[in-house]
Amino acid sequence: MNDDYLKKIYKQKIKELKKHNELYYDKSKPIISDSEYDKLKNEIIKLEKKNNFLNDISSPNKSVGFKPSKSFQKYQHKVSMLSLSNAFDEEDLKNFEKKIFNYLNKKADIEYSVEPKIDGISASLTYKNNKLISGASRGDGKTGELITENLKTIKDIPKKINLDNFTKEIEIRGEVFIKKKEFLKIKDNFANARNAASGSLRQKNPEDTKKIPLNFIAYSFGYIDNRNFKKQSDFLYQLKKWGFKTNSENIILKSINELIAFHKKFESKRFNLDYDVDGLVYKVNDLDLQTRLGFTSNSPRWAIAHKFSADSANTKIINIDIQIGRTGALTPVAKVEPVNIGGVIVANASLHNEDEIKRKDIRIGDIVKIERAGDVIPHVIEVDKSKRLKNLQKFTFPSKCPSCGSDTIKEYNKTTKKYDAVRRCLNDGFGCERIAIEKLKHFISKEALNIDGLGKKVIEKFWNLNLIKKPQDIFKLNFNLIQKLDGWGEQSVNNLKLSIEKSKKVSLHRIIYSIGIRHIGIENAKLLSDNIKSISNLIEIIKKNKLDNFLSLDGIGETQITSLKRFFSKQSNIQILIELEKILNIESYQSIKNGALKNKTFMITGKLEGISRAEIKSLIEKNSGTTLSNISKNLNYLVVGNKPTKRKVDDAISLGIKIISQDDLKKLFD
Repeated sequence: MNDDYLKKIYKQKIKELKKHNELYYDKSKPIISDSEYDKLKNEIIKLEKKNNFLNDISSPNKSVGFKPSKSFQKYQHKVSMLSLSNAFDEEDLKNFEKKIFNYLNKKADIEYSVEPKIDGISASLTYKNNKLISGASRGDGKTGELITENLKTIKDIPKKINLDNFTKEIEIRGEVFIKKKEFLKIKDNFANARNAASGSLRQKNPEDTKKIPLNFIAYSFGYIDNRNFKKQSDFLYQLKKWGFKTNSENIILKSINELIAFHKKFESKRFNLDYDVDGLVYKVNDLDLQTRLGFTSNSPRWAIAHKFSADSANTKIINIDIQIGRTGALTPVAKVEPVNIGGVIVANASLHNEDEIKRKDIRIGDIVKIERAGDVIPHVIEVDKSKRLKNLQKFTFPSKCPSCGSDTIKEYNKTTKKYDAVRRCLNDGFGCERIAIEKLKHFISKEALNIDGLGKKVIEKFWNLNLIKKPQDIFKLNFNLIQKLDGWGEQSVNNLKLSIEKSKKVSLHRIIYSIGIRHIGIENAKLLSDNIKSISNLIEIIKKNKLDNFLSLDGIGETQITSLKRFFSKQSNIQILIELEKILNIESYQSIKNGALKNKTFMITGKLEGISRAEIKSLIEKNSGTTLSNISKNLNYLVVGNKPTKRKVDDAISLGIKIISQDDLKKLFD
């Protein structure tokens, strides 16, 4: 996909986001569901993450909410009202905590303050000398709308705090909402309770706002002149003493496992609450730690919103297909009668693995509940057994590979002393059609040989045309034949030819990684390269059955050795290496222990001139330097090219990391 096309797609999504922000924040008339909105934001963020040249002032990485309406006086927040980043599953929560540990440069015991995420309107109340002097909406996070008189109509908001020890100035934040029972009385006038709350707060006449039964729950603070409490939980206790309502469901938890368990329990009872919630908010309870962690450009590092299942629907399973991945994993996928879930037509749903099918007793013909949350792949939640037909047979998971007919197994994990949930095809080389196709897609991927023009769909097409069956076939393609195919012309063929020719010069570790051996990632490939020095040495080690020698390498264990032995037990896989050695210019690994960049760490952002990011990383490593993927205190240099990611630059500045240009990096090499 070329840069111009990506820019076009990106701009379209930004335009769509701005439209929905205006409808949601300014007009109080959203036309898409929250999950669709979250999906759009995530798509933009992912595009920016993968393509550093994509950026826009309206990006969700740079903006919050929508600009204040001209109907109200503007209000400048002393402390920005930023939105929260979202989590949809356990993996997201683990990454959230991992980022905290990375930022702190150590693991720590973290206590979390947990509260329901009420689906309402954020508001900020400023008190000076015990009196409410102003109230404002979030707006775009920095500037809100001054709606003081409207907020004063809410009975839950104290107009004066009659306590001697009340702080001189504080900005208290919370959520304005309407209870479910109250909304039923006015539902004919509004699409939902949130719209009712938003529309009511933005009435020009406070008397009109007063007619709507609004409520307010306090949960945080912005500016404060004298903080005499140390924890979020202490602040919530203080709020109650001052006369504010807080959420009775607030709780303190101490681990990701506890957060997951509470989320699951709370989600099942959320429909019994008298207000709408769309998730839970987790905040680091220690306020000093919150201050230390600080903020990214649009969200705090110390808090995250764990969303509930946004959309689900019932449909019928037509069939269960078994898909086969690069490592031989057999993954069941339910083919279902197409159903609209949150505005998206869903025809496939994940069944995860064989054990999951047995546990839920999922059968072809069953009526099932399918859930889709954010950008998570739709999956089957449960079977409606009350609607099951009597003649439906239990699904039998194949013991033979559906692609090649080889035996399949569940491997025994010596660490957990259990069999893996995933069943795998034993023919894990290029002898199994589906595995071979997936391995070929891996072979041409960015971190492998990085062959532009050979995308996943092209690999599928060339396979079906018998043009490519093994990696070495890529370098023997009949370009005259390709030029006659639909969608191909002289220019596109020349581009492909050039890209393939360029890929022939490749480092040893990339070749080891590219052939797709299970458990051999890019870092393990580097360890092996450092030890064997050349591709001919590797072939010799394999032929002499001396792979056990790699056990002496730090980072290579029995799991990796077993995987190497299994892969190279097939002569056809060894032959692939032999063929590639003849065709490619494989650079023998030359480890420079005392290179110019020894003990220095680098990260690259933005587009470099005249050299790819992969090549510059390789040069850094050859000169004893290390490249990192995240901004942290362990980083020495941030190398900035054209159109760098602003967030990375800002984070580097805040941590005191040296920012250098491409020319500066060249001088370091010298």
